[in-house]
Amino acid sequence: MVTMTSLRDNVLDGAKEVFETMIFMTLEETTDQPWEMEDVTLLGTITFKGSLEGCLGICCGVNCARTIAANMLGMDPEDEISEDDINDAVGEVANMVMGAVKARIQDHVSNVEVSIPSVVQGMELKNSLGERASELVINASLEEEHNIRFSLLYREKDD
Repeated sequence: MVTMTSLRDNVLDGAKEVFETMIFMTLEETTDQPWEMEDVTLLGTITFKGSLEGCLGICCGVNCARTIAANMLGMDPEDEISEDDINDAVGEVANMVMGAVKARIQDHVSNVEVSIPSVVQGMELKNSLGERASELVINASLEEEHNIRFSLLYREKDD
């Protein structure tokens, strides 16, 4: 069985690994309150099912998403980057972080199947998994410059 604490550690460790190795940015958890996001944000989500089902969400402001996309594409953040490339980058980050989490929990959670990621843009974006869902949230900073939030909504599937 996987606990909320172990899931939280796996999400944070997986996210740090992805950002350091694939995006070349340092990710650090922040505990500063209040934690604020830019007005317009992007939310990349990826769902999973099996004995544990839920959704991993990655939410960040447009400027943060542009920086992530630039690093992934080997560009400068000031370079022109299409909205499609920015959305693809956020979706791919959700995919890679979920892959890192899945690899870390596979000995404790059987049969985890992962969807393709999706990305939406708007204001005050939130995920919901309905009743009986547990949620963990990790607020972090990238290079001490950008805010990013990871959320994992999940529930154990009834057998």
